[in-house]
Amino acid sequence: MPASDLPLRRRLACLRDGSLSTLTAGFIAVLIGYSSSAVIIFQAAEAAGASQAQIGSWLWALGVGAGLTSIGFSLRYRMPLLTAWSTPGAALLATSLPGVAMSDAIGAFLFSSALITLCGVTGLFERLMHRLPRALASAMLAGVLLRFGLDLFATLEHRLVLPLSMCLAYLLGKRWWPRYAIPLVLATGCLVAQAQGLLHLEEVTPRLAQPVFTAPTFSASAMIGVGLPLFVVTMASQNLPGIAVIRAAGFSPPVSPLIGGTGLTSLALAPFGGFALNLAAISAAVCLGPESHAEPGRRYTAGIAAGGFYLLLGLFGATVTALFAAFPAELVMAIAGLALLPTLGAGLADALGAEGHRDAALVTFLVTASGISPGGIGAAFWGLVAGLVVMLAGRRP
Repeated sequence: MPASDLPLRRRLACLRDGSLSTLTAGFIAVLIGYSSSAVIIFQAAEAAGASQAQIGSWLWALGVGAGLTSIGFSLRYRMPLLTAWSTPGAALLATSLPGVAMSDAIGAFLFSSALITLCGVTGLFERLMHRLPRALASAMLAGVLLRFGLDLFATLEHRLVLPLSMCLAYLLGKRWWPRYAIPLVLATGCLVAQAQGLLHLEEVTPRLAQPVFTAPTFSASAMIGVGLPLFVVTMASQNLPGIAVIRAAGFSPPVSPLIGGTGLTSLALAPFGGFALNLAAISAAVCLGPESHAEPGRRYTAGIAAGGFYLLLGLFGATVTALFAAFPAELVMAIAGLALLPTLGAGLADALGAEGHRDAALVTFLVTASGISPGGIGAAFWGLVAGLVVMLAGRRP
């Protein structure tokens, strides 16, 4: 068949290989991703002082970026390769961006994306990550996420019924339907908030998002205090697990092109709010397993379907923004805390599990959680520095 007929041939193959199960798997993967982390993106953008239009632009950039890369990777390698935004990265931004100018934040996003791209195109990914003890990266992540866990229970003081019902839904979901626990929590929260008259959906109408370009400025404090920790969190807490999940499902894609591709896409979308794209882990598992399709060779269509849903929701980012703005603050805080609870627990377990690095990891965790910012540089960076100092001081000559 002539080379010019290859695109048509691939389209026909996708139609043949696709099924209702792969379409459903793609939808569920995106639903899990949005319900568990869109609210955290909303908080991160607000921390940077973003307007409603800019928040919509952030969701547009992340949705479009995840959609294009998921479709592109899945088609290119014939595997269900999903990308997503960095949820721990968004949590980091929510705690690190207050007081940082929006243009400086965009500069930090570009700096982080450039480092990710460099790791991909040079093949330095695994070697660079092995230079940083995993326990310290996990401790930094746990310190960033601690605030979300505390906020979850702080909401009980203001509105007892709403967060308590969401916690109950979470426990029941984890017991009976673990994959759908967070969507169940979100649905429960919406129903209870509606019953209490706390939802204000009257102004929510379908609207396309308009990309808002923000010219970057490069502040040393923002690049070191925001960009560098964002890079570390995205690589250690997102890309590494993403690769592990893909390989555990029996697929072996080339790593460097995937990392480089997400980095380059983030570079292009950073001025519009696309702070970090990475390989998906939790949501990707839905498309990688046999529930997606019994034949592994046809599961790539689930990745294409997920990419299509990402694109659709990204284009309607303004509607997603208006929807979350209509939620009561307690619902937003509770869903964010519950969605990040497993990640916080895993980070603490990983940080304190290695006895040889326990003291250094504990110091990293405490300094990061403290929120200090000497020299205008965020606590996440200082947590890593403090942990490395403790680790080096504890080494025997």
